[in-house]
Amino acid sequence: MLDELQGLLQQQLELVHQGNSAGERIEVLGRQAGCLVEVITQAGILERPEFASQRKKLKKSYEDLCLAVTAQKADTNEKICHVRRGRNIVETYRGNN
Repeated sequence: MLDELQGLLQQQLELVHQGNSAGERIEVLGRQAGCLVEVITQAGILERPEFASQRKKLKKSYEDLCLAVTAQKADTNEKICHVRRGRNIVETYRGNN
């Protein structure tokens, strides 16, 4: 289960790096990962000492995914601002003619 969760996190990270066109697939993988996390948590797997290295690896993957999503969100917001500025310039130009 832990390897499966690791794989889902890696797939999400790869899709985030590909760009916005993968949004729906990222959501599907996120739901799958969420279900796995519930099962893993209920079973108390990550609390076991023998899984300490996998716990660290999963934490790192999750942090990397969060950073990538945050960066993509910032990039998307910047693009939206550019589009809005362009639209405002066009509207102003049309209003002056």
